[in-house]
Amino acid sequence: MSDFCDKINEFGKAMSTTARYRIVESLLKGEKTVSELVKIVKLSQPAVSQHLKTLKTSNLVIDERRGQEVYYSVDAPYILALLKHLTADVRNRKKT
Repeated sequence: MSDFCDKINEFGKAMSTTARYRIVESLLKGEKTVSELVKIVKLSQPAVSQHLKTLKTSNLVIDERRGQEVYYSVDAPYILALLKHLTADVRNRKKT
């Protein structure tokens, strides 16, 4: 399996739950802390933290510590590059 296939597989697994999708959807509107996400997605802090860990491991989310707070945001350049590659592959397959 190619490296790209592995990345797409990881993307699919990372987005495979409604909770993670809601977290990403919320982060698309701007960076947020765990406590802000807890209020938005209505999950416990440990659950949100676990989902963020999965999203971060999959390179879909990045974090930045500012003092005692950690702010999470979507890693848009990574996701866009992944989707561009996927789109190019689909286009190339249609031509053959």
